[in-house]
Amino acid sequence: MTAQLIDGKAVAARVRAEIKEEVTRLKAERGITPGLAVVRVGEDPASKVYVTGKKKAAEEVGFNSWEHHPDETITQEELLALVHRLNEDPAVHGILVQLPLPKHLDADAIISAVKPEKDADGFHPLNAGNLLLGRPATRACTPWGVMRLLEEVGCNPAGKRAVVVGRSNIVGKPQALMLLQKDATVTVCHRKSDLPAEVAQADILVVAVGVPELVKGAWIKPGAVVIDVGMNRKADGKLVGDVEFAAAAERASFITPVPGGVGPMTIAMLMKNTLEAAQRAGK
Repeated sequence: MTAQLIDGKAVAARVRAEIKEEVTRLKAERGITPGLAVVRVGEDPASKVYVTGKKKAAEEVGFNSWEHHPDETITQEELLALVHRLNEDPAVHGILVQLPLPKHLDADAIISAVKPEKDADGFHPLNAGNLLLGRPATRACTPWGVMRLLEEVGCNPAGKRAVVVGRSNIVGKPQALMLLQKDATVTVCHRKSDLPAEVAQADILVVAVGVPELVKGAWIKPGAVVIDVGMNRKADGKLVGDVEFAAAAERASFITPVPGGVGPMTIAMLMKNTLEAAQRAGK
């Protein structure tokens, strides 16, 4: 068996096209232009790349977008004051504080200071709690993007065994909850888990740990749908995921490539969160 590739770039382009169409309608019918404000502290190179991609996507779909780029010496109080100003700005519907923050800043406190209704990342404790309780909530972008990828390939989680490798607050935990809401039977794996045994049971496998090729292709259940969230750069400069891709592709029915799989979806769903915040604000 040779797995079909799940083209995250193509799916993300479709999502952005849907958003652009809705933005056009929102402007025409209600005079609202969604606005996304990104806060990037300091000069982390990866953060600069990510923020550039987010700004480009925002412009493509017709949003207003702003980047606030304070120096890494900014104090906790100054950063909280900036977040407060954005909270009170009616032109801003979505706020994203790019992580990681410099070590002297309390990221949890900063994220919690963002108004839940403007939380474009879906990281606010209230949104995380509402997701847990099955209530409407702004969803964490990466796992929400994974759900769209599953939908695109016709994979209905209901009744299937889903295994999530990784229990981070950003991907693993919300991913497990989203799959559970779709009636999958969900297992969450961590460093104490028997990974080969658990992975072998997965009809749907989502791996998000940041360890190059941790999950071996031989562990994959034949016909499984494999979603690899990881992106790791090896010593030779090659980008690889958390799954041993070539061997896994021989057993899976569908698999995401790295790069070009989950990554583009994260930014697309960030735009969708911001659009939905603008729609709610205009009511």
